Amino acid sequence: MSSLLLDTNIVTYTSTDTSWAKEYGPILQNQELFISFVTLAELLEAKYRANTGERRLVLYKRSLESRYLVIHSDEMICDRFAWIRSERRQKPISVPDALIAATALAYDLPLVTHNARDFEGINGLEIITKYQTPQN
Repeated sequence: MSSLLLDTNIVTYTSTDTSWAKEYGPILQNQELFISFVTLAELLEAKYRANTGERRLVLYKRSLESRYLVIHSDEMICDRFAWIRSERRQKPISVPDALIAATALAYDLPLVTHNARDFEGINGLEIITKYQTPQN
């Protein structure tokens, strides 16, 4: 079994009954699945915006934490984040995407994303996607 870090979009796709869930499901089977603290925060933000009640929010968070191992911020991630943001000055990267990429680099995990272009040009980052081929 190998380990993968999932971008927020992959968690969203695979949590619903969509064609994307069917596309990415086989990639995730029999893998140890990780998410960044950023992905956890983005998913919880969506629930808050949807006015999910407190009880449902707690249940949702528990279900995420039972399906995925959450990697919280640490000094290695901060260092990789700073490096990525300084290297990507010509092609800016959002703070959430840079933190997710930094997590993948810090823990040497391939990143599964549907938005590979968001992560192009980050040296050492292994990207797994179904539709966009990154140019690393």
